[in-house]
Amino acid sequence: MRQSASLIAALAGVALGQTPAADGRYTISADGIKAQFIPYGATLTNLWVKGKDGKDVDVVLGYDDAAYYAKDPGHPVYNSIPGRYVGRIGKAVYTIDGKKYETQKNDGDNTLHSGTNNWSFRTWNVTSATADSITFSISDASNSSLGMLGKVDASVTYSVSKGKWDIKMTGSADARTPLMLTQHTYFNLDAYKDPSTSKIWNHTLYMPYSKRYLEAGDDAVPTGKILTAAPMTINDFASMSMPLGHSQSDPAFSGNCGAGGRCEGYNNYWLIDGAPKDAVVLTLSSPYSGVKAELRTDQVGVVIYTCNWMDGSAQLKSTQGTTTTKTVGRSSCIAIEAQDYSDGISHPEWNRTEAQITGPGETYEWHSSWSFSNL
Repeated sequence: MRQSASLIAALAGVALGQTPAADGRYTISADGIKAQFIPYGATLTNLWVKGKDGKDVDVVLGYDDAAYYAKDPGHPVYNSIPGRYVGRIGKAVYTIDGKKYETQKNDGDNTLHSGTNNWSFRTWNVTSATADSITFSISDASNSSLGMLGKVDASVTYSVSKGKWDIKMTGSADARTPLMLTQHTYFNLDAYKDPSTSKIWNHTLYMPYSKRYLEAGDDAVPTGKILTAAPMTINDFASMSMPLGHSQSDPAFSGNCGAGGRCEGYNNYWLIDGAPKDAVVLTLSSPYSGVKAELRTDQVGVVIYTCNWMDGSAQLKSTQGTTTTKTVGRSSCIAIEAQDYSDGISHPEWNRTEAQITGPGETYEWHSSWSFSNL
């Protein structure tokens, strides 16, 4: 006897300890925090934390319609897992053991997030779901993204505890292949409710262990040079906590992230140097909502992108915005992506190549957490 898809899903949900809502969302919660996810892209759709007024604030971008994630023509990788190699591969080519592999050019002459069939466009399996934790898994066939050979099996576990969101990923491969992941989270800690601005520039950022950063070309691909930000310059967030827009008056701010001067703000990779184990390596906060988000990670750096290419076409969720702010405009959010060196597979001089390749008998591991409190 054939069972309906809804019945199968319901039975699976019972076995897992949780059934999804009618729209496919799974909810996990703990004191002061509630998160919702969908299997498409292993995506976080909503994240509620407490503002300084004690009310819930949904601090991440997304859509009310869970089905739209798979339909969105722009697909800005909202809060998903883009794999198997996150970020850009310069000139869409890399080398392993002396052999060159060509990847899909989907970002000019470069590859972004492994191409247009990356993991953020896949429906993951739900392998465990409880009241405070959910695990998604994926099996990625060899060459399902052009030039990414070898089968990869990976999983991500999201869990919450008091005011904390924890993320753990593991992966294995049956052949030596690039494997570098991140959780591609887009934040606006005000949920676009600040009546004075929808821009992100009033949010403050502090990265005490990140004086150094990778120089990038106009195409956002690292040139190979590692630079040090002088105190109080555009790319300095190590000296002290500063507004993201602290250098807006500097003529170089427009063009700091490339594109021939058309990318204002940030789309850069900062190294994390000398951080003690379990140290807070990044703090993002907003004086308007009073929300403070602290990142801990085992990764060696972080990408910061301030949403320059958002054009106002994406609708905000009903949990966000004001009567006049209803869409995601330019420079109105910030993506924070803990990961290994951007395009490190193409730069052996950084000695990160082997860290970005996983082969038989090896296990890839990634761990980060966000702790939320008030200023």
